[in-house]
Amino acid sequence: MTLCAHCGREIAAPAVGGGTLAYCCTGCEAAHALISGLGLDRYYGRRALADGPAPRPDATAELPDLDSFVKTGADGTARLHLLIEGIQCGACVWLIEAALARLPGVLSARLAMTTRRLTVRFQPGEASAESIGRRILTLGYRLAPFDPDALATATDAAQRDLLKCLAVAGFAAANIMLLSVAIWSGHADMSPALRDLLHWVSALIALPAVAYAGRPFFRSALAALKARRTNMDVPISLAVILTPAMSVIETMRHAEHAYFDSAVTLLFFLLVGRTLERLARGRARSTAERLVALARGTVAVLGEDGRTAALPPSRVKPGMTLLVPTGGRVGADGTLADGARIPP
Repeated sequence: MTLCAHCGREIAAPAVGGGTLAYCCTGCEAAHALISGLGLDRYYGRRALADGPAPRPDATAELPDLDSFVKTGADGTARLHLLIEGIQCGACVWLIEAALARLPGVLSARLAMTTRRLTVRFQPGEASAESIGRRILTLGYRLAPFDPDALATATDAAQRDLLKCLAVAGFAAANIMLLSVAIWSGHADMSPALRDLLHWVSALIALPAVAYAGRPFFRSALAALKARRTNMDVPISLAVILTPAMSVIETMRHAEHAYFDSAVTLLFFLLVGRTLERLARGRARSTAERLVALARGTVAVLGEDGRTAALPPSRVKPGMTLLVPTGGRVGADGTLADGARIPP
């Protein structure tokens, strides 16, 4: 069994290359030649292909329009932000950063493995976005340009607002619990006037805290009720509203028990769960950002004369034939007419 010297796949067809090394395609041969020519052969010994073979380069892959995503800073240097697909381990990060650093005119290249975001800083007169993108494609990775400012969606603002609500609920719950402990410990010897005073102080803390920190649940419940349906936030909102309201009535009646601490503490733990849930969606949000970047890229459309043209996904119409490289992704739906689909 013969394996490709670059991607590690089994070579079923006649091998490419006339030397001692065999390749499954001309793309892998070009990638291996580039890596060896740059003196980065250590990549093959460091990589860990836990998710399968390395990405197979496609020599015919279309390079998306990158120039429109280049931003020039106050110091005269240019920056390009790219989303990289096909990264499998830390060796891939090292290879991309090192290969770009050896490109004339590139000042720095930083790639985050978790988010797959690559930031390249270069001198506009010495390097170009096209040369940077072409080198990444030659290595076998797929790319999509993106605007980091455009990806600063309302999700980040919602996350910050949720953290503020959590902080307010936690502060209120801690202080009200201190007052409640005083009431519980001195219940037998405490005068009704002092007990009412502590209840009113708890109300002064609880009511504004519930009104502010409960907004994420109130908005969701109100939207559901307007749509004539219910969701999980409807009973939660009823609980955190009715409990303080009932406690105020009990305090006005000079009753022994009030439940401000229960309402605010419940709200605090609910916000903890909601915050952890939103943080757990970070991976899905990163995937959505990549889809946004794909929508901003171009796809290769095969014309009737056999030529290809790069079009944005918004201009792709039904009936067009698209060329998708091996392992590539396009921002359009369609039916596979020829070739093989790589499972996710």
